[in-house]
Amino acid sequence: MNLTPLQMLSVSILPIIFAVTVHEVAHGWVAKKLGDPTAERLGRLTLNPVKHIDPIGTVVVPLVLFLTTHFVFGWAKPVPITWENLRHPKRDMALVALAGPGANLIMAVLWAMVVRFSILLPPSAAWAAVPLSYMGGSGVLINIIFMVFNLFPVPPLDGGRVVTGLLPGPLAWKFSRIEPYGLMILLVLIATGMLDRILGPVALLAQHLVSFLAIRH
Repeated sequence: MNLTPLQMLSVSILPIIFAVTVHEVAHGWVAKKLGDPTAERLGRLTLNPVKHIDPIGTVVVPLVLFLTTHFVFGWAKPVPITWENLRHPKRDMALVALAGPGANLIMAVLWAMVVRFSILLPPSAAWAAVPLSYMGGSGVLINIIFMVFNLFPVPPLDGGRVVTGLLPGPLAWKFSRIEPYGLMILLVLIATGMLDRILGPVALLAQHLVSFLAIRH
């Protein structure tokens, strides 16, 4: 069954909210474990999406792209991290950065299990199985896209911060200087279709792998 744009939006809202919210909370939670309580003190270690939503990046931009293109791009309010508080700042910033995509991977697996649960429901429960199946499938796709996109090695994305944490000092400093131009680089890659060609195959492979592990076994 092909869903209308409105139906697709309705089954995607909850996965999107969880994908954004848990991603940001994961950053703050790992930072706290590594010595920086900034996010907790500012009330950002919460699953309340209102605390993480950026009106432009989380609502307007994704909605416009959803209605006009096949690629959805957006952002939430970044969780504040005081890197000086971290016990091993360079290494720990990379771990904090990995926490967000890692949370999206876990959520993708959980949404795949929702799909599996919907398949196991009897035909008499089709009224629940069908929307659960679509919502679960949407959750898998959204979280995989979030994970793969955020791991793209361009600062200020998480992947860029991981690369900064792995590079030797002088190279890390030079690489981090790309950050002011990072958003422009991403917009150019999106507009030219290059980002989709780069990340599309990776996202598709990850989606198939997650679905296989969670549904077939």
